[in-house]
Amino acid sequence: MNTEAIRKIMGIFLLVSLTMISMTKPVKEYLQIPKQIVMFEGEAMRFSSTALPVQTTVKDASKSIEIHKHAHSFSVKAKQRGEKQMVLEVAGMPVKQVDVKVLPSLKVIPGGQSIGVKLNTVGVLVVGYHLVETENGKKSPGELAGIKVGDMITGINGKKIENMDDLSPFIEEAGKIGKPLQLQVLRDQHSFTTKLVPLKDKHDHAYRIGLYIRDSAAGIGTMTFYDPVSKKYGALGHVISDMDTKKPIVVQNGQIMKSTVTSIEKGSSGNPGEKLARFSSDREVIGNITDNSPFGIFGTLSKPVDNGIFTKPIPVALSSQVKEGPAKMLTVVENDKVEPFDIEIVSTIPQKFPATKGLVIRVTDPRLLKKTGGIVQGMSGSPIIQNGKLVGAVTHVFVNDPTSGYGVHIEWMLHEAGIDIYGKSDKKAS
Repeated sequence: MNTEAIRKIMGIFLLVSLTMISMTKPVKEYLQIPKQIVMFEGEAMRFSSTALPVQTTVKDASKSIEIHKHAHSFSVKAKQRGEKQMVLEVAGMPVKQVDVKVLPSLKVIPGGQSIGVKLNTVGVLVVGYHLVETENGKKSPGELAGIKVGDMITGINGKKIENMDDLSPFIEEAGKIGKPLQLQVLRDQHSFTTKLVPLKDKHDHAYRIGLYIRDSAAGIGTMTFYDPVSKKYGALGHVISDMDTKKPIVVQNGQIMKSTVTSIEKGSSGNPGEKLARFSSDREVIGNITDNSPFGIFGTLSKPVDNGIFTKPIPVALSSQVKEGPAKMLTVVENDKVEPFDIEIVSTIPQKFPATKGLVIRVTDPRLLKKTGGIVQGMSGSPIIQNGKLVGAVTHVFVNDPTSGYGVHIEWMLHEAGIDIYGKSDKKAS
């Protein structure tokens, strides 16, 4: 047998051997240990080593982490904020390096309460055209001026526009003197100016701009969490879009109020259900709205809120820490009572960067399925609890399967709320 043939046989033998080794339990356990671990102070993670005699060492003696060895496993406990490298050894040989990052302890209070939401736009929102019946036929001055549905009119003749009442004096004056209005318009985050000439309606002799406009929006949703220290909160878990333009509402300010669920329209395949609710009779404002983002609405509470279940803050989970399996969802289906319901986290994506729809969930609670059919509109923002940690919030229902829907990882909502989940502010101050 020549040398080339021997080499080929040896190559095949090594390939088969490596394939078989990679399928063995020791190597599988080794591969399942991540290269990077992120933990909060006080947390512990356990790793199986039933068939792999793993030894662990930490580079540079540190108070950040503590290693505990057990009969068939080892655990890592996060003691103090910091970053360290853990080295895994087999038979005294280093085989894997694991970076361990310990974040400052963070706890928030989960919500579940039904809330009323009122948003005030930046300027006035164009939601449609209407034709002005003039002596020379029907025309829409707004359409002729190049205004599009979804545009925001933020100024007229150099003056800031905040609500619909601000427009009337300008329109009437421009119509009488025959001078066009100089409109400042915001479209897809780009600002421009255009001229618009109001036209007189031949029936009521009033001057019109031929646009349907709106300066506020209202609805209901669910509180997700609030920070008992800063009073910052997050709710809904998704952006609020205008019902006519389907575009996200650019918020100038807004308020949240308590709301009461009056009835439920049960969901079915192809027909998402809905919570029917009303603002509380006193319409007491419990917080402001400063941001309407893809991850929900955010602001600061001005009044204390209580869901009747969690009176003390609980830990949160990073996206990498969420597991498939059973969990609880907190929401209201009757009056003001927040209740826990059984769900299952069907899939979870350990996202490295902020993104929506990181979770797929399914309602398994028989009582909730009977009452609502699963996830209904108005449940958006309902907090998801797993193993005593706040892990995410409900965002969307599957139209063809109301028992299931999407969720967003709580990590991104906390970040969007301006809560220092990664301990960066402390780092800058030190």
